[in-house]
Amino acid sequence: MKFFSYESKFSQLILALCQCCLLNLLWLICSLPVITIGASTTALYYVCIKIIRGEEQYVIPMFFRSFRENFRQATQLWLILLPIGVLLGVDGYVLYHLRSSSAVPMAVLWTLLLALLIAASILYAIVLIYIFPLTAAVQNTNRAMLKNAFLIGTHYLFATIMVFAVHFAMFFIIVRFFTPLIIFGEGLSAMLSAYLLNNVLTACSYDPEKESEKEE
Repeated sequence: MKFFSYESKFSQLILALCQCCLLNLLWLICSLPVITIGASTTALYYVCIKIIRGEEQYVIPMFFRSFRENFRQATQLWLILLPIGVLLGVDGYVLYHLRSSSAVPMAVLWTLLLALLIAASILYAIVLIYIFPLTAAVQNTNRAMLKNAFLIGTHYLFATIMVFAVHFAMFFIIVRFFTPLIIFGEGLSAMLSAYLLNNVLTACSYDPEKESEKEE
């Protein structure tokens, strides 16, 4: 019966999947107003980081505590990033259709502009990947959060690519192959991302004073 005991790997896996399902539901409910997506995503990553580090308590209270404590800053950051993302999306749609319907000379121009837009979109995606995990893990100003999200994302490119791959794979599988996986959705994606980013976030939140206090 050890296979079904609480300490077994199978039981821990089932527990983790149940936590992902619950977190996904909480994230979806708290993201419904759209304006609260930043706070909801920050709370999601806060709980996932705690679980990965073995510091979890009760999932629901932890989620709503982080949602409440980080609501202001996470919402401000989201309201900065949201219009930028919409602008990039609209510009990409327009440039793509201009390129398709234009003669060769103008098509070259639209292609160059589209290439620049793709580069800008990649930089935007890097910031978007890191901004809410950082908000969940450390305290800083909005400007520093945005700057650090970009610098960390470009420095730890392998982790950045892996996190992007996790979210893309989840989206692709749900849309093309197995829609019921949506019950785990962002909860499972965030849990895997928190595992991949744990060492990065630990390094970013390193506090020499706290470490010296522990040693003493």
